Amino acid sequence: MNLAATHILPADADRATLVGRAWVPGPLPGPSPVVIHAGQAYDLSLVRPTIAELINVEDPVATVRAALASGRAQPIGAVASMLSNSGADARNPDRPYFLSPCDLQALRACGVTFVASMLERVIEEHAKGDPAQAEEIRGTLGREIGASLSSVKPGSAEAMRVKALLVEKGLWSQYLEVGIGPDAEVFNKSQPMSAVGVGADIGVLEKSSWNNPEPEVVLAVNNRGKVVGAALGNDVNLRDWEGRSALLLGRAKDNNASCAIGPFIRLLDDGFDIDALRRTEVEVEVVGAGDGFKVEGRYSLKQISRDPLDLAGQAIGTNHQYPDGLMLFLGTAFAPTQDRGERGHGFTHKVGDIVTVRSRHLGALVNRVDHCHRITPWTFGVTALMRNLSERGLI
Repeated sequence: MNLAATHILPADADRATLVGRAWVPGPLPGPSPVVIHAGQAYDLSLVRPTIAELINVEDPVATVRAALASGRAQPIGAVASMLSNSGADARNPDRPYFLSPCDLQALRACGVTFVASMLERVIEEHAKGDPAQAEEIRGTLGREIGASLSSVKPGSAEAMRVKALLVEKGLWSQYLEVGIGPDAEVFNKSQPMSAVGVGADIGVLEKSSWNNPEPEVVLAVNNRGKVVGAALGNDVNLRDWEGRSALLLGRAKDNNASCAIGPFIRLLDDGFDIDALRRTEVEVEVVGAGDGFKVEGRYSLKQISRDPLDLAGQAIGTNHQYPDGLMLFLGTAFAPTQDRGERGHGFTHKVGDIVTVRSRHLGALVNRVDHCHRITPWTFGVTALMRNLSERGLI
């Protein structure tokens, strides 16, 4: 994995307000919120003991800047050396390394928010999770409904007319309902504290034979429903499991190390506001460890069917509160169909794949693929965090 600082940090890192989390060794080791400044990571635990609490203050950017100016943010180490120590197979616990940039926040995700991925979900459903049938169905469905959906605004009168047409043709789907209907798909991706960060292994089930990365922008939303920042994410997808039945979504999505977020949360400020976020370009690259296989993709958040603020508003509000805030995956337009092995079977991960999700203003999230049961189990949950913070005198 390429964990060089020049590869991981945003292109304009010197102007960005970047916060995250790091494991800080010492007599009382534990995770701390950090801010990245001038190539160094600074411990913010004396300012706010968790990222969730930092995100929920009235003005996170001003809080971080004041901590740096006052000296309350304590230096931990150089970002470059901490990144080099963040790789799953080379991590030295006696030196600091980066974790996922969120902690107590709920981890939620939106699905079928792009036309391309919407069609792939319909294909999965019609193929019943069988990749061998997908190519033929892809051609048929693409001809029938692709053009109809490309410019439809979800929930609009036009969308309802398209829905009626598709029902008449026998082509309606539960995925099209959330793709162009009034209500977005918002599901629980994983549990608080379970996300892995930059350099970590990400997991797919050993029994899955059709799966892929889902490179996404992830919103950092405070407990009042305000979007205060963004990161990159990989909402690892098991296409065969979800294709067999939508009721297997939880089994397909919530597994050990199947949720990656990072490398840092970029807080919205004068240099990167919500409009800049809406223009984010996301790149993804998958490189095989042993077969020389490579697949790449790129999309713009401008292609999304629903505005990011609308999705955030559907995830949190008067009907559904999150006292610690939430991290919200926005969905992806990347759905690789390139054959990796047998003709017509499309793409699927192999153990050892290196996945890089990159954006000019959010940096690069790099992870390696393995089977869920072979990755170090998740054991440091909310109880462990509370106990650790208490022992360190932070709460």
